[in-house]
Amino acid sequence: MHHSITRPGATRRRAAALGIATAAAVALAGCTAAAPGSSSDEPSAPQTPAATAEAGPRLTLAYDGGIAVLDAETLEPVADLPLEGFNRLNTAGDGQHVYVTTAGGFQVLDTGADGGEPALTDRLFEATTPGHVVRHEGRTVLFDDGTGTFVAFDTDALLDSEGLPELESHESEAAHHGVAVELSDGTILATIGDSESRSGVRVLDDHGHETARFEECPSVHGEGVAADEAVLFGCEDGVLVYADGAFTKLESPDAFGRVGNAYVTEESPIAVVDYKDDPDAEGSLLHSLAFADTSALEEHPHLHVLPLPDGVSYTWRGVARDSAGDAWLLGTDGALHRVDVAAEQLAESHPVIEPWEGPAEWQEAHPALLIDGDAAIVTEPATNSVHRIDLATGEVLATGTIAGAPNELALAG
Repeated sequence: MHHSITRPGATRRRAAALGIATAAAVALAGCTAAAPGSSSDEPSAPQTPAATAEAGPRLTLAYDGGIAVLDAETLEPVADLPLEGFNRLNTAGDGQHVYVTTAGGFQVLDTGADGGEPALTDRLFEATTPGHVVRHEGRTVLFDDGTGTFVAFDTDALLDSEGLPELESHESEAAHHGVAVELSDGTILATIGDSESRSGVRVLDDHGHETARFEECPSVHGEGVAADEAVLFGCEDGVLVYADGAFTKLESPDAFGRVGNAYVTEESPIAVVDYKDDPDAEGSLLHSLAFADTSALEEHPHLHVLPLPDGVSYTWRGVARDSAGDAWLLGTDGALHRVDVAAEQLAESHPVIEPWEGPAEWQEAHPALLIDGDAAIVTEPATNSVHRIDLATGEVLATGTIAGAPNELALAG
């Protein structure tokens, strides 16, 4: 049975979605939770700060041994914060902070986007195995894979005080690598699973009581919220969509057609999803994309798969959406390919980095993509560098170098 715990004094402030987020939603990626890192008891002092640290957007990059903070537009260094281990980064969505999934939970990193000094703060959302971070309509949900517990709170709450915000806590039936998202009316969608398998999604009302569930989504993973709050979850055999209070399963055209991540915008009804049709394929490279149209669930209840050209593969870190609703794919050929989402086909391409090979394990540093307005941010681990690319022309607007191979990245401001 599901148990819901609401901490005393918890509130549900229905803040509007923050305008600081770009229209391109970055998918929650990866197939397992982060391996714990370690941090010192005191926040580390920034090293090699830029000559001026004016307020502005900040790009954070995790590498083996630390987190680099750069000016997101010039890619000039602002700070270098030592931190051991494999540490994942997630944008907090308040224009100022980033969550670092490390030993003990979700640690808050102040990026200094307001002109202050970047630092790993002592604010920590405790979790035994910190996993997915989901933001939607002014609410954030953090999922602890080690216990199945997830907490929800106001996205901008970290700006209001120096401590942790008031939390609403919920428990899963069993610990699993899961995810949860809170909708604008307080409804929560949370995955179902245990340490051995994952099977579907359940619906909780604004009091935490279960009202519905769907258990025919094997290996459920990830989430994305498209237009009109249509929520998508990846399955081993398709995509599960929750829209207008009901579940719809979009079947894969192949016997095995695994979807792990959805790349969405909250303006477009069409989700771009990653797609794997070979259960025996090794490594993290994928060779097809797929499209799920949430506005045509009755007329078109299946996925449309787009095989990529020979020589073009990608990983879950290499797809992002732009403000026009199109998608961009960073291929192993080193090019940035525009995906015309309306036409469901590839369009123009820009060569941006050297060709690269896929990682043996998904945690290994390999090229990653993030969209920031009319520019792409592309990492190049082979040269310890990161580039800012004009999406319209493919021109390199700026290049920055950090102390190690860039792995995870997140934007604030």
